[in-house]
Amino acid sequence: MDLAQFEQTAPFAWQIPKQGAMRVPATIFADEPLLKDMDEKVGEQIRNVASLPGIVAAAYAMPDAHWGYGFPIGGVAAFDAEEGGVVSAGGVGFDISCGVRLLTTALSADDIRATQETLAHELSRAIPAGVGSRGRIHLDQAQMSAMLSGGAGWAVEQGYGKPEDLERIEEHGTMAGATANVVSEKARRRQQDEMGTLGAGNHYLEVQFVDQVLDVETAEGYGLHAGQAVIMIHCGSRGLGHQIGTEYLREMALAAPGHGIDLPDPELACAPIVSELGQRYLGVMRAGINCALANRQILAHLAGDVFDRFFPGVRLDLVYDVSHNTCKAETHQIDGETKHVFVHRKGATRAFGPDHANIPEALRPFGQPVLVGGSMGTESWVLAGDARSEAGSLGSACHGAGRAMSRHKAAKLWTGSGIIKDLAERGITVKSPSKRGVAEEAPGAYKSVARVVEVAEKAGLARRVARLKPMICIKG
Repeated sequence: MDLAQFEQTAPFAWQIPKQGAMRVPATIFADEPLLKDMDEKVGEQIRNVASLPGIVAAAYAMPDAHWGYGFPIGGVAAFDAEEGGVVSAGGVGFDISCGVRLLTTALSADDIRATQETLAHELSRAIPAGVGSRGRIHLDQAQMSAMLSGGAGWAVEQGYGKPEDLERIEEHGTMAGATANVVSEKARRRQQDEMGTLGAGNHYLEVQFVDQVLDVETAEGYGLHAGQAVIMIHCGSRGLGHQIGTEYLREMALAAPGHGIDLPDPELACAPIVSELGQRYLGVMRAGINCALANRQILAHLAGDVFDRFFPGVRLDLVYDVSHNTCKAETHQIDGETKHVFVHRKGATRAFGPDHANIPEALRPFGQPVLVGGSMGTESWVLAGDARSEAGSLGSACHGAGRAMSRHKAAKLWTGSGIIKDLAERGITVKSPSKRGVAEEAPGAYKSVARVVEVAEKAGLARRVARLKPMICIKG
């Protein structure tokens, strides 16, 4: 990225001033090396986002930002409905509510290593992964509607997990305002056999261990300690979310001229929040969020069943479940005013600071857990929301390492079998139905997650709590 277009407004904040069609500035949180390594498309996309109607404050990109569909991955933007603000299907993305869930155990890393290969095999058998993967759960129309309305709450009612899990999930496990009856028949068909599945791409279930604790008090508050075995699940709304995105991007692009919207990029297809189309999309998107929340709840239960066979009586306790790829109605202080806005986070994590009312009461003294997944074979991180991020980034932080190259290029540089062998030599067991998928997700295809979270901390987005390292990785 050409740094000449930016003004450095803070040690780890770079701003493109309002110019041309931009309605607000654009800010990228990064150090100089991370910014230089970002594709020029990130700068172009964040400027385009800053040009959309009704945007307030600024358009933001997190330290893991890279090129995406319309919005950059790692993009954050808020829109005021009373000022003509829009909701963008491209600003939410195809994998609605893709997110991360972290569970703790009373087991040690040594407990896992003693049975690692067999445990990995059984997890891969219990948890379907890969493109078009199907599980043992089949939903009829009534069950589908109940799931789309109830989210993780519905899953708990079906016997997947514990009622107390819901306190540790965004929105208490159920996104209000979902309109399940408006979800298309095609989206429903795509999902009816995909509950409890991982899918492909960068989605995974990993057995990890707490390698390092940087903030002991917060780690204890989250239930984490050094040497402990934990489970991280990264997935979303599967085929249903993708179908919703496909349908509404097309409809919004066609309807934009009728709403007087001149799109800087067709991929930024959007509709006024107050319009019939905007309201219809919000309701269907919320159903997609519930689908993802239910899916992660089921996956955690399936993993727990496997662990119980190996370690009878072991408990998997939920630290937190946080979504990426959403648009949510929130209240923020913007330019000295309290504003009710619709915040798009695409490949970005909500990161509310200590004492925020939207954080579970037990976690409020520490700030919201921010779960940052690494690339396959590298560490992941637990961060805590920082109060400074409210003013700096609408209470948002990074969500992962961020791609450094395309999947196509990665598949040319590495082989899946080679990656699996290399990781095995480092004590990491990988199970995947797709060798090409493993090659596309090679650790070297991503940025350094350690650098990303360090910059996030220095920029005041979130603070580092603990580093997690993988032992078992179930991949699509």
